[in-house]
Amino acid sequence: MRMTHVAVLAAAAAAAFELGTGIAGATPEPLDTVNVHLAGAYIDALISHDASAVRFAPNATRVEAGLQTGFSGPQLSNDLEHGMQYSLVQRYYALRYSTAGDVVTARYLLDSGIAGVRLVTVDITETFVIRDGLIQTIDATIVPVG
Repeated sequence: MRMTHVAVLAAAAAAAFELGTGIAGATPEPLDTVNVHLAGAYIDALISHDASAVRFAPNATRVEAGLQTGFSGPQLSNDLEHGMQYSLVQRYYALRYSTAGDVVTARYLLDSGIAGVRLVTVDITETFVIRDGLIQTIDATIVPVG
């Protein structure tokens, strides 16, 4: 009789565990997608200054703090590779993504400085609209944190 009780309790616990982990509920969109990789290529290029893996639409735009800073895909690629604003970037970390359809939001911390000396850390949120394998728009919010 004891084994029957154990089996029933084990089955109940397994069912409760499945409900608790969300198996029975809605699941979030996966974060290992082509669009996340495209956004990641852009973020990697901030450090590497190699925009060859970044796929911009010809008419891509970028807005930072409400001001348009990117006016075309070629200009955005050139800025990543040669722009003075990116030459101070030292590293990024604490990167997290969220997705919703064609939109990928990346939030991360970024250190900037000169000659290996960190001058400022900023909290960046960039929202990418990606369609047909091309970055269409980037909207960036940058907040100094230290």
